[in-house]
Amino acid sequence: MSSNIGDILWQDLTVNNADDVAEFYQQVVGWQKKPVSMGEYDDHGMMVGDTMKAGVCHAKGSNAGMPPQWLMYVAVADLDNSIATAQRLGGELIVPERAMGKDRMAVIADPAGAVLALYQVASSDNTNA
Repeated sequence: MSSNIGDILWQDLTVNNADDVAEFYQQVVGWQKKPVSMGEYDDHGMMVGDTMKAGVCHAKGSNAGMPPQWLMYVAVADLDNSIATAQRLGGELIVPERAMGKDRMAVIADPAGAVLALYQVASSDNTNA
């Protein structure tokens, strides 16, 4: 994945009733559901034609404890530095750093409580790092 620092890379929603919520958005927005294997269960890729636009995920496995709200994933140059800076400035680490293939991500809350996923693309792909 190629990205520029600060780009919004993705958005998803993690909820306890992902099957029902994916169906809701399929009918309300017009997205089509495509299963995305998480090993023991499937999350939902929300599609327009052949393009995945968003995800609706089950609140289990690596997504256990995620708040039930739309979550943006934003590219950062240095995940560890961004997490430390967020905490120093009154933010909170909600989901600790984890691997996403060769990339890394974590979820923070800002001082107001709004959440954001910080996403560090593997260095060879990061065009503004």
